[in-house]
Amino acid sequence: MSATPTHAHPSATGVDNAAVAAGRRIRSVYVYEAPVRLWHWVNATAITVLAVTGYFIGQPPPTLSGEASSHYLMGYIRFVHFAAGYVFAIGLLGRLYWAFVGNHHARELFTLPLLRRAYWREVLTMLKWYAFLIPRPSQYVGHNPLARLAMFFGFFWLSLFMVCTGFALYGEGLQAGSWADRLFGWVIPLMGQSQDVHTFHRLGMWALIVFIIVHVYAAIREDIMGRQSIVSTMISGHRTFKE
Repeated sequence: MSATPTHAHPSATGVDNAAVAAGRRIRSVYVYEAPVRLWHWVNATAITVLAVTGYFIGQPPPTLSGEASSHYLMGYIRFVHFAAGYVFAIGLLGRLYWAFVGNHHARELFTLPLLRRAYWREVLTMLKWYAFLIPRPSQYVGHNPLARLAMFFGFFWLSLFMVCTGFALYGEGLQAGSWADRLFGWVIPLMGQSQDVHTFHRLGMWALIVFIIVHVYAAIREDIMGRQSIVSTMISGHRTFKE
């Protein structure tokens, strides 16, 4: 199911999207339910903590003065990283659950109409829009087609990769036979060895950071140039279309 342009037929919420596009009778559409918005900000916080602590795990700070037994800096950094990893993974599971019980916008993160030509035409249109090659395209109540593509591959599958590689490395510390080793231990021999998994996990962190930079830029750009609320929508749940 592709994202719905505001000039199309009424949405599943009963809103006349044509009216939204024209800016005549309806200016706001309820899009993101509270669990989706809560997950978004908790997830953003978890990723920030994971990126900062993960960086220091790979590039430890200089040695502290005094006896090593008097310090537990890396231990605290690793503990915070592991805790944030649990939050990230559990949050992703919760978000998957809400895709089944929430409204149709909650499923856009996990589904793509890859076999529909119309979808790819819309993706191409959005690429031209972001490249400043065309005037403002159709407005979309949910994610636009290009955003859905980026969220599906650039966030969802990358997040699964980070969870699998992260818990595989975590399972090494818990030792053989632990729950993490039983569930994710297969990742290490699949990729070669432990150091290879470390390397790919760290590269995944940088890929996720690049995705977030592009994501924030695109959201702010749409707020200004697309004449529709993006950032505030993830706070209030309502998308507002401006004349």
